[in-house]
Amino acid sequence: MSPAPDTQTALASLRERLAEIADLGAVEMLLEWDQLVMMPSQGGESRSHQLAALARIAHERATAEEIGGCLAELEGADLDELERDIVRVARRDWERARRVPAELAAEIARASADGQEVWQRARERDDFAMFAPALERNVALARERGECLAEQGQSAYEALLSDYDYGLTVADLRRVLGGLAEQLPALIDDAERHSPERGLAVPVEAQRAAVAAIMARLGVEESSWRVDVSTHPFSTWIGRGDSRITTRYDDGDVESLLSSLHEYGHALYDRQVDSALDRTNLAGGTSMSIHESQSKLWENHVARSAAFAQAMAGELTAGGFQVSAEDLHASLVRVKRSPIRVSADPLTYPLHIVARFELELALIGGELVVAEVPDAWQETMRRLLDVEIDSDAQGCLQDVHWSAGAFGYFPSYALGCLIAAQVWEALEAELGPREEDLREARVEPIQRWLRERVHRYGRRLDTMPLVERATGKPLGIDAFLRYVAPLAGR
Repeated sequence: MSPAPDTQTALASLRERLAEIADLGAVEMLLEWDQLVMMPSQGGESRSHQLAALARIAHERATAEEIGGCLAELEGADLDELERDIVRVARRDWERARRVPAELAAEIARASADGQEVWQRARERDDFAMFAPALERNVALARERGECLAEQGQSAYEALLSDYDYGLTVADLRRVLGGLAEQLPALIDDAERHSPERGLAVPVEAQRAAVAAIMARLGVEESSWRVDVSTHPFSTWIGRGDSRITTRYDDGDVESLLSSLHEYGHALYDRQVDSALDRTNLAGGTSMSIHESQSKLWENHVARSAAFAQAMAGELTAGGFQVSAEDLHASLVRVKRSPIRVSADPLTYPLHIVARFELELALIGGELVVAEVPDAWQETMRRLLDVEIDSDAQGCLQDVHWSAGAFGYFPSYALGCLIAAQVWEALEAELGPREEDLREARVEPIQRWLRERVHRYGRRLDTMPLVERATGKPLGIDAFLRYVAPLAGR
């Protein structure tokens, strides 16, 4: 039975407005990609104004009374399952967006664009004082936005978490991250005793050749992908048939092999959302922790596997760097405490996130002021990972997130590690061990399983329900501990 005429009109109007909001979001992503990859260095001020104008328009569209009218018309209407999900999530998004004044949304966009420009220069010069005013501005704006969004009983920081993981609480994070902080240090001690003293030193040109070849074997084609270089690797989804990922290259490491697979995981998730959700509010990943689980699955469980090391070693050798699969694998899983998050091994990585969670929670809560961040960073990293920070560029200036005003984002990285391990166990329980396929970089069965169990839902399921749907279990830390135990010789 078709919906009543008035219902059909309201639904069509709602979908039209949601499509426009989705298109504006894609344009914003394109401008931000360009700023970080292609834009001339002197274009920052103009880009700041452009992004602010776009944010104001998008906010006006997202909070329009017409959306509220459509939602009121559709209240209690006879809709199919997909339509009900569109209306349910639209109501949540609309009510949330209306709590933030348009001028505040525009100012946050300006501060984000400005902050990223200042951060890049400050990082290059190892000058936290240069970045501090931009960070103070972003913290104040984030706190103000969090206070606008906070529901009864929520802190400003908890409200910001919902931007990235709807329904997640600080109590959830303290439980999960506290468990990791308790369990991982002893494993790290054991793992360092089993790890090689040094990693591989791979020339940049060999890395470039290997990354290009591996990406091609995973299905990355120029007709619908871009693979570029940026200061901080990232993935951007512009729309169906337009995926853009970046990596970075440094002589003397193999980070590019991992970061390219990591960003591929993000892009694959976006590409495999059900096409019926295109240009709706349900398109794209449901949360950053699910997004990070997909990138961590490809980074940790594929790229760092002994089997896939055979395929990568072959491509490095073809690119002019002779290496055995055994030596490459040992380098990829080598456990070594480091001050740098993106270079961290899978065992120490979650503690980098625990540190950032503690610091940004204190920043938004007002217990930590910006001027104290470098010292607080040093103390926290010493306590959690027993590492010393030699410079702010290797400490509190290493990540782009705070410069962009992204507070509440970091916890998703640790949750992503946990979800990835749990999803991988479920995948192998159904498909069987993947070693034989991974030796030849055959990943189609993995892609298909992920599309069916995780990707196709888009935003129709929130994080925790999706984890249970995909794995049959609630989220926990046990699968991750089983994954990292062999690194410690256990």
